[in-house]
Amino acid sequence: MDRSNKPLLLDRVRERCRVKHYSIRTENCYVDWIRRFILFHGKRHPVNMGAMKPRRF
Repeated sequence: MDRSNKPLLLDRVRERCRVKHYSIRTENCYVDWIRRFILFHGKRHPVNMGAMKPRRF
């Protein structure tokens, strides 16, 4: 699978926040919490996690 042209998860979150006209502080907060979530789970992408992972965090 070629990932070179697919935006990264955090870039997609930023883009979605801007489309929905969220404030930059809200955008930064969302990105920060998502980054923490990913790091907490050993840098695994959320798509690859089961339903129990968010509950552990």
